[in-house]
Order: sequence, then structure tokens, then C-alpha cells
Amino acid sequence: NRMKHAFIALGSNLADPITQVELAFLALERIPKTRVLKKSSLYKTAPIDCPQISVEAVPDFINAVAEVETSLSPEVLLDALHTIESNAGRERPYVNAPRILDCDLLLYENVLQNTAKLTLPHPRMHQRGFVLLPLFEIAPQLSIPNHGKIVQLITPDLTQGIQKL
Repeated sequence: NRMKHAFIALGSNLADPITQVELAFLALERIPKTRVLKKSSLYKTAPIDCPQISVEAVPDFINAVAEVETSLSPEVLLDALHTIESNAGRERPYVNAPRILDCDLLLYENVLQNTAKLTLPHPRMHQRGFVLLPLFEIAPQLSIPNHGKIVQLITPDLTQGIQKL
């Protein structure tokens, strides 16, 4: 089985987010038939899109991106990411609730997919500075299928309030 490249976004804003993201990097190393090739720096991001509670009450997010090579299919890789989230204690009380850990499959080779289970590339990644900046750090030449080169997607308004640690 030829190894395929994939990019995974990690994020946390609860229960010591820096530790959560570092533990998630370690958990990625333990996914079968998968090897972590690159890890971005950690980025601190002011929260966006968090309903239910005032933004002031929401802790900052810590975000990062990993590049892996894997012989797992996208769906099996996604299941492994969901297991990592669950093991970290992730709950989903409502959409965009504060979270202990978020593991998103961003890209899997140049696969374009839109099923009930998985959309590739990740449908909102090109609008999120906290994904684009760490992605650009480890893969500056990368193009996102249907959206173009990362370097052209990074704009000042998307990267406002994001700080590299």
C-alpha cells in the first residue's frame, strides 16, 4: 500500500490546551500504519463562532497542524482522529462548544470527497487563519484543491488575533 500524505489540524481551548495539543501530537504517532512527518508550532487564537456564551468567557484556542503519511483510508484515519478526541474527553454538547480537543482531517492527498461522514478538503479550512498559518509553516508550497495556494489564501483579516507561540 502506497503511503499517502494527509494534513491534520489540532485545536483545544479547555483543560490546559497546550498540553492537550502536545498529547494529541503524541497520539497521532500511535495511529497504526501512520507516521508523523512534520508538526507546526503552536498558535494561540482568539475564539470565533462560539455561540451560547459570551466571547470573553471563552478561553483562547491553541491550534497546530501535523503532516502525516499513512496507508489508512481517509475514513479509517478519521475514525482514529475521533478516537483520539474521545480519549481526551471530548464532548459535543452543541456545535462549536469549547472543546478539550479537536482533530480535523484537512487534506488527504488531492482527494475531493463529500459524503455524510467526511468532506475533503475540509470545507472551512481555507477561511480559517488558525489552520492556514500552521499549515503554511510546514507546507508553504501546498495548494488546496479548488481553493489554490495557501500563500494566496492568507489575508490580514483571517490572521488577526493569532499569535505563534
